[in-house]
Amino acid sequence: MAKSKIYKTAKEALAGVLRDDMTIMSGGFGLCGIPEALIGAVLESGVKGLTVISNNAGIDDVGLGVLLKTRQIRKMISSYVGENATFAKQYLAGELEIEFNPQGTLAERIRAGGAGIPAFYTATGYGTQVAEGKETREFDGRHYVMERGLFADLALVHAWKADPEGNLIYRMTARNFNPMMASAATVTVAEVEEIVEQGSFNPDHIITPGIFVKRIVKLDKVTKHIEQRTVRKRAAAE
Repeated sequence: MAKSKIYKTAKEALAGVLRDDMTIMSGGFGLCGIPEALIGAVLESGVKGLTVISNNAGIDDVGLGVLLKTRQIRKMISSYVGENATFAKQYLAGELEIEFNPQGTLAERIRAGGAGIPAFYTATGYGTQVAEGKETREFDGRHYVMERGLFADLALVHAWKADPEGNLIYRMTARNFNPMMASAATVTVAEVEEIVEQGSFNPDHIITPGIFVKRIVKLDKVTKHIEQRTVRKRAAAE
């Protein structure tokens, strides 16, 4: 009988997987769809020297911000990091290595890694600092920059629903980066809001096939963080 992919806690789901100096992909967009429980388990493990691939770096006390605070992250490969003061402080002090990517380029580098494509050409970034030190070529009169595909030791993703085989469905904005990261790592661990019975999913609705997912943990609760709360000013009372 095949071993169950379902684990009771995030700590158990990452047992035997984490090590110093590994490369981790962390899904989500802003604070939406981030694998917060799994990030907490990485924090608790104390592993260090990490290279983390993520669209953003969370905020100071949420998401990847907690790993930056404990200096467990050595390098970030990211697109947008403007909401994290700890990130900025470490970067400006030369304590954190950063590889910035245009957001679409980062997404395609991850997708390419999952598809087994080692490199590709894109016009984005040509003639800017993004292209420094990279191979460039001209195709049909337009200049392009070569970008390498990305593949990690471990992908941490957040999904809405899973079945016992690890087939995943994401919800709305949480679909950003999570699906492509799930296919671009040696080991993918998914935290999910709900686990349904085998056969419950319409096959056409599955976004990440279970073949990519090694371990699953069901969340006891899900906190929906708001990165920047913006409200309309109330009209003055008459």
